[in-house]
Amino acid sequence: MIYALDSNIISYWVQKNTRIAERINKILRQNNSIIIPPSTYYEVRRGFKHKAAPGKEFAFNLICKSYEVGEMNIAAWEEAADIYAKSRKAGKPVEDTDILVAAFCIVNGYVLVTNNKKHFENIDNLQIVNWVE
Repeated sequence: MIYALDSNIISYWVQKNTRIAERINKILRQNNSIIIPPSTYYEVRRGFKHKAAPGKEFAFNLICKSYEVGEMNIAAWEEAADIYAKSRKAGKPVEDTDILVAAFCIVNGYVLVTNNKKHFENIDNLQIVNWVE
């Protein structure tokens, strides 16, 4: 199984949250994989550009060297457009960065790891787990 990390999970990880570190070690021992969605990369990187945090940025750079940062293909962009349209028509719009991470996960069959389940609850076909609860 491949787990895609939302930006809040990366934030916990670079803050040395032991629960997140334990979960990552556990899934890796079970021969699962971790991927960083491109929108997660963007969210975290923009935070460092806005507010300097050299220690956390160093940790994030190590994570990005150790685990793949994914790419959006045309199928993921199409899925994102569908999610956007459906959520707007339902009167429950979703933030663009959340749409992009969801589309990336759906198209690739990845499980999204997030502590913000509420942000994704109205998106169909998205597998979500919360390692913080």
